[in-house]
Amino acid sequence: MDRMFTAEHEVALAAVREAAVLCRNIQAAIGPDVLEKKDRSPVTVADFGSQALICRRLAEAFPDDPVMAEEDSAALREPAQAALLDRVVAEVRRLVPEATAEAVCAWIDRGNLTAYRPRFWTLDPIDGTKGFLRGDQYAIALALVVEGQVQVAALACPNLPLTPGADAPRGVVFTAVRGEGALAWPLEGEGEPVRVQVSATADPAQARFCESFESAHSAHDAAAEVARRLGITLPPRRLDSQAKYAMVARGEADLYLRLPTRPGYVEKVWDHAAGVLIVTEAGGRVTDIHGRPLRFDLGPTLAKNRGVVVSNGRLHAAVLEAIAAVGVA
Repeated sequence: MDRMFTAEHEVALAAVREAAVLCRNIQAAIGPDVLEKKDRSPVTVADFGSQALICRRLAEAFPDDPVMAEEDSAALREPAQAALLDRVVAEVRRLVPEATAEAVCAWIDRGNLTAYRPRFWTLDPIDGTKGFLRGDQYAIALALVVEGQVQVAALACPNLPLTPGADAPRGVVFTAVRGEGALAWPLEGEGEPVRVQVSATADPAQARFCESFESAHSAHDAAAEVARRLGITLPPRRLDSQAKYAMVARGEADLYLRLPTRPGYVEKVWDHAAGVLIVTEAGGRVTDIHGRPLRFDLGPTLAKNRGVVVSNGRLHAAVLEAIAAVGVA
């Protein structure tokens, strides 16, 4: 492993593992009554708590590194949200007993970077909020960007099987350091990591693809037409979060399409940075729909990119051709 980023990799792995414990604790307590009332408070508590724990670890290890994350504590600090703040603090205290309300808010606010820096971390404390509420797939995504390049990534997928297959224990963390390959670690315990590799599928007609569960996140109709042009007959696997990147990285899927749903929509860096490095280090390729690399040097959004195409590499050119033929713009 690159000596330059050994400490960053170790801290990132430990940070997302700790946050995953908090998220699992909260998800386990979600009952049918919560879903019936469309109560989003559990995911809100988990979002804030996950960000607090991860930013705390980053602050201790790399106090000069800014963090670009999804949340800030402004809403939690409002008097009307005192009960919500109490819930967040209580969950954090299960892992950090000395945590105070002020400390938790301060940790969350370490994620308030809004402009590009030559070195920064980007964090999505819970990617896939609806999957989290359903008891399905979600991810905790952390990445280090240096000079516009993602150098370190850690992606915790608490509900994804450790290895492909229904009988495998759930909970896996994917990590990558640029130039060093991608690894899959058990979410819990001291088990050794295994190297992950994209599939060898070269015939588009044999490809398996995944896409966002929510049609608001990706144009399902356009994706279906792309699949038809490629001769793909297998139905798409729909799941929330950057777990889709993980599926491609370890060869369970060959493609992940995130096609634009409306003019002017731009992706957020924290929704893709970790996944991009893990897939590319596993041998795959990630571009926008025009074949351009994703740009992580423009602040919180992928402002110069349109959509996202993730593949095992071998299929990438054919997919881009099909997208162009369908007329996705």
